[in-house]
Amino acid sequence: MDTRISSNSILSVATPEAFEPQTFDDPAAAVACLQALYERNTRFLCEAFEGLGKNGRPLTRFRACYPQVSIETSSFGHVDSRLSFGYVSAPGVYTTTITRPRLFRHYLKEQFGHLMRNHGVGVTVSESSTPIPLHFAFGENAHVEASAAETIDIPLRDLFDAPDLTTTDDEIANGSYEPGPGEPSPLAPFTAQRIDYSLARLSHYTATSATHFQNFVLFTNYQFYVDEFCAWARQQMAAGGNGYTAFVEPGNIVTPAGADRPEADYTLARLPQMPAYHLKKKGHGGITLVNIGVGPSNAKTITDHIAVLRPHVWLMLGHCAGLRNSQRLGDYVLAHAYMREDHVLDDDLPVWIPLPALAEVQVALQDAVAEVTGYQGYDLKRIMRTGTVATIDNRNWELRDQRGPVKRLSQARAIALDMESATIAANGFRFRVPYGTLLCVSDKPLHGELKLPGMATAFYRTQVSQHLKIGILALQKLAAMPPEKLHSRKLRSFYETSFQ
Repeated sequence: MDTRISSNSILSVATPEAFEPQTFDDPAAAVACLQALYERNTRFLCEAFEGLGKNGRPLTRFRACYPQVSIETSSFGHVDSRLSFGYVSAPGVYTTTITRPRLFRHYLKEQFGHLMRNHGVGVTVSESSTPIPLHFAFGENAHVEASAAETIDIPLRDLFDAPDLTTTDDEIANGSYEPGPGEPSPLAPFTAQRIDYSLARLSHYTATSATHFQNFVLFTNYQFYVDEFCAWARQQMAAGGNGYTAFVEPGNIVTPAGADRPEADYTLARLPQMPAYHLKKKGHGGITLVNIGVGPSNAKTITDHIAVLRPHVWLMLGHCAGLRNSQRLGDYVLAHAYMREDHVLDDDLPVWIPLPALAEVQVALQDAVAEVTGYQGYDLKRIMRTGTVATIDNRNWELRDQRGPVKRLSQARAIALDMESATIAANGFRFRVPYGTLLCVSDKPLHGELKLPGMATAFYRTQVSQHLKIGILALQKLAAMPPEKLHSRKLRSFYETSFQ
């Protein structure tokens, strides 16, 4: 019991020197200040931790807080009504806590620039009252408790702040957060601690650092797509990059542009649950591919975490069951609507909320199919059908009484069935990330066409390469658009945060 209950009475709290708030009218200067403040405060915590056990039993807590950024406006003046982000809708004080400003440098400069131009005000950098948990101060891949256990007999939570899950939530993004009287309104959809939580999870699930993730994301549910993407990415690197700067694989294994092999002769002993692969461009303008595996739970988990990086778009490329007799194996399905029977997001986004098709994404996908396949206009209908995609949580739905499911699918005018697409679209809608789905028909269970081993091998060999080319081309088309055009006003609610 002596080692479980500390005899110390820890009354004082050690903190860094107080920071005087500063106001900026230059986005780059504001980001530089945030970065210096964040690095000072995290360094304070790390050095305090490293000093444990060297100077006897500590008699104080150590605390440092996240930096924050704020604006204040007193005008109801309207900004450009074509914009979907970059402004606040009413007078008041707006603020958000900031983490990892070096990682989010480009994003923050853009958001600050929009606010300054649209409202003619500066942004104020100050210190918030939200403590930085020690776990997050160390960044990714830190094993804090195991290290400290050998040097002190006091619980770390007596000395440092730990992650507070009671305030690490999605209330702002879900539109359910209401500031108390006199409190500022949120400036961003995620708080610093919510972002840090997801950055740690991303590293765990994908075995790559958050620094490598790009703004244009492909999700797939088959390893075949990963193999094809890796082969194509390595070709780009060997050819000098063709605009891409590096290819990063799980384990943070980097192949730079101009090289035909990774910098380090190293491979992971085993892949993580949802491995990610990154074809990088300056300003995070490249492509990330994540193999999410099968099922809506994985789809929700990974999009919950990637959303904090504020990507410009994510697309689902995968296989589906074709529900119409007129479809053939290998045909494409462009989702125009979603029937949600996945259930993993029911508490956050009720099923009665419609998920709109986003014109910019739909056009990019359709044009990419036409360019890669060579079909145009009416002939494109030979290989692609647009309609409702149903997403379910039971992979073996065919083994149940089919009368109920088939009736619902028919009433919804569904043309395809899978286990991830509606989940990814729903989280895109919830987190204001433009989304889209292009699936490939791999079987037709209602019509007796099931994949046999030999058939499946031939199907994957002929269709995966073309399907992936379509997805990459669609992302390249979307990347060529200005962000203010791609980020649709359809995804914005009545009371929105300014940050994209």
